[in-house]
Amino acid sequence: MPRLPCWHGPWFCLNNCHPQGRNRRLKIVISIRLRRFLAGSALSLGLAAALSGCMLGPNFHSPRAATPTAFLNDSPSGSAPYVSGDAIDPQWWTSFNDPLLTKLEAMAVQQNFDLQIATQRLIEAEAQAQIEGAQLYPNLNANASYSRNRISGDSPTGQFGAAFPEVLQPYNLYQYGLQTMFDLDLWGKNKRAVEAAVAAARASDEARRAALLNVEAQIASNYIQLRGTEAVLSITQKNLQYANQLVQLTAERQQAGLTTSLDVANARATAAQISSQIPTLIAQRDALINQIGLLLGQTPDGLPQELVEAAPVPLTPPVVPVGLPSTLLTRRPDVREALDNLHSATAEIGVAKAAFFPDVTLTGSVSFQALQGDMLDKWKAVTYGFGPNLTLPLFEGGQLRGQLKLNEAKQQESAISYAKTVVTAFTQVNTALVTYEQEHATQDALTADVQQSQIALGLAEEQYKEGLVDYLTVLNTQQTYLAAQQNQAVSLQKLGTDLVTLYQALGGGWEGAYPAK
Repeated sequence: MPRLPCWHGPWFCLNNCHPQGRNRRLKIVISIRLRRFLAGSALSLGLAAALSGCMLGPNFHSPRAATPTAFLNDSPSGSAPYVSGDAIDPQWWTSFNDPLLTKLEAMAVQQNFDLQIATQRLIEAEAQAQIEGAQLYPNLNANASYSRNRISGDSPTGQFGAAFPEVLQPYNLYQYGLQTMFDLDLWGKNKRAVEAAVAAARASDEARRAALLNVEAQIASNYIQLRGTEAVLSITQKNLQYANQLVQLTAERQQAGLTTSLDVANARATAAQISSQIPTLIAQRDALINQIGLLLGQTPDGLPQELVEAAPVPLTPPVVPVGLPSTLLTRRPDVREALDNLHSATAEIGVAKAAFFPDVTLTGSVSFQALQGDMLDKWKAVTYGFGPNLTLPLFEGGQLRGQLKLNEAKQQESAISYAKTVVTAFTQVNTALVTYEQEHATQDALTADVQQSQIALGLAEEQYKEGLVDYLTVLNTQQTYLAAQQNQAVSLQKLGTDLVTLYQALGGGWEGAYPAK
């Protein structure tokens, strides 16, 4: 039967009389559906943006901490060895005017193991915040596949298609396309998670600053103790020489009948007692060198040569600036770390509360599927899908309530920890101030003791030259002078370490450079 002429035209023909028109119409239909798909996606994203402002859970506000107007031991008379108000030098160790100490501090920043560990922990925390932040954006994935398939003849599909043998023939399936998914985050669960992760990263950064301050303080304290131990060792060795001379002189006097064997025994006991101090001091000196090496991340043989050579105890500056109490909480990294931990714990409450509400996710996919690879570029190979997924927790066995209770308890724990850290900060500063001030007074008294002992030694030597006293008196006076020097060296060492403790309590030093991440 002859085919009647088509009056529809190639664009609107519904039959097979115009293959070109059929393909064009298919393109139009697919184009319209794709526009509807994109319009629906835009509408859904718009609704998501409008609803995403809702965030469950408490918003974080920094707690107000009571700050004293002055440190407890501030001296209005100006007699104290410190002054309030002046800014603290970030490189406070330079106040000791010791080039080697400054060199060791610079080495520790780059080589200390604890600082390297703290740096890696900061990198981990920042990476975790980046992972959490990715949940705020839709993800887009590309996929492609090829498979060789055959329908089983015993399957329902195979039995249904038994009348069509070609259905049971093996076939190829080619596919490629795009998939996307976006969590609407209607209740701010993801935003709170990001907020918590960012605060945790800041806390890790403050922990790194606290580690830096601690390492700087340990380097300075161990170095000052090393120089103090060397000074005491040198004085003790001199004292032993005089003690041995005293033993010899006392023995000669005993042989001459001028003294008794009791005096000889006492002199020998004194020399033995002084001699017993030397091995302990040598062990302390070597242990301090090894400890400095550990802080520098080096074995003792890799330390600077000038470190193992004896040097004077670094002197403290006449006046130390201690800043203001109102700025203490912003200077101390441990206080800021506790505040960031409280912020993170507060945000986690919002995460737990949002888990009680429905979770809505938008998913969509566009792909091309065909039985032949050269047909993948045809419009008829297009397949797509789009729609929301809703998940509503109905029964979790108390897990969600338990998680909320846990997060609330952690938030309260962090709040208590922050309050304790604040009080601890002011307590440590007040204690360090009074300790440093009193050791200053001790050092002044011991300096006077050394001066008077030196005067007494000079008088004894003059009287010995004039024949007014024997040499035994000179030796006894010499031992008294050396003992005063030893006490002064110990106090000078303690004065330096007390100043280091004060700087650490004030939170100075964390502004320095870090090893590269």
